[in-house]
Amino acid sequence: MIASLNGQVLALSATSAVIECGGVGLSVTLTPAARSSLRPGESALVLTYLVVREDALSLYGFADDAERQVFVTVQSVSGIGPRIALALVSTMTPEALSRAVATGDVAAITRVPGIGRKGAQKLILELEGKLGQAASDSLAGLPAGQAAAEATDALVSLGWPRPKARQAMDRVTAAPDAPSEVGELLKAALRLLGGGRG
Repeated sequence: MIASLNGQVLALSATSAVIECGGVGLSVTLTPAARSSLRPGESALVLTYLVVREDALSLYGFADDAERQVFVTVQSVSGIGPRIALALVSTMTPEALSRAVATGDVAAITRVPGIGRKGAQKLILELEGKLGQAASDSLAGLPAGQAAAEATDALVSLGWPRPKARQAMDRVTAAPDAPSEVGELLKAALRLLGGGRG
């Protein structure tokens, strides 16, 4: 695994760079954040991830470890390869993606090129609990009413009619041990609703 490149930037384009390491120029596809810190002729340190395919070895570069971890994690979703993973990391910060997954914000994820509504719903379902603490940290401490309202909106964005989503949320929040965070409220309501919509 090539985990990082540390060397002189030989060439730079809108989406990639060639970095010389030990006399070898390595081509790396970059996120916008990683690209913005590079200058031709200057030395650079870029965190990387190598994707191995039957017909190619592709190196991707990131501004920090959070970007790299999201890139790797979203590829655990069936049907998501490095192209869509890179689009996600390039369009949304790790914190924004974590929040969108935790709140079921389909609209935010469909703004990523190449991801439609069904793809966004699939990402939300399969990435639940996999993106670290960024979402729970940003959503902790909301007033109970606001947390329930955000969780209800998330249910609606996932396809449930608002009256049914509100009814499920009322049942969840009425429980004596009701959670107080958006992500936990959403999980509890989804368990209650099961698979049916409408």
